[in-house]
Amino acid sequence: MSRLLETRLPLASGEKLDSGTFNRLVRILELNLGSVDITISPHFNADQISELQFATGSIIFNTTTEIHQAFDGTRFRDLYSHQTYSTGVGITSAVGSVTVSIS
Repeated sequence: MSRLLETRLPLASGEKLDSGTFNRLVRILELNLGSVDITISPHFNADQISELQFATGSIIFNTTTEIHQAFDGTRFRDLYSHQTYSTGVGITSAVGSVTVSIS
């Protein structure tokens, strides 16, 4: 599970920024941006969901139910109903007949 690091970004005053402050700021941004993938919603199972706190509007993927959910401030609500999609096509056919004789 990835999350943004909780840090205090350095502040600069005046027109010039010293190299130490700039380098610390860049390092903090590198650490934060490297720990978050915004293309994937966070994944949690039912046990984790019951133990953690979420902000209203949070969207997660529930690995127990395999459904995306949104937190309404009180509980998680499914964003869609679970669908099962066929993964292939099958066919059965027969032509003619077969006779087996034992003598």
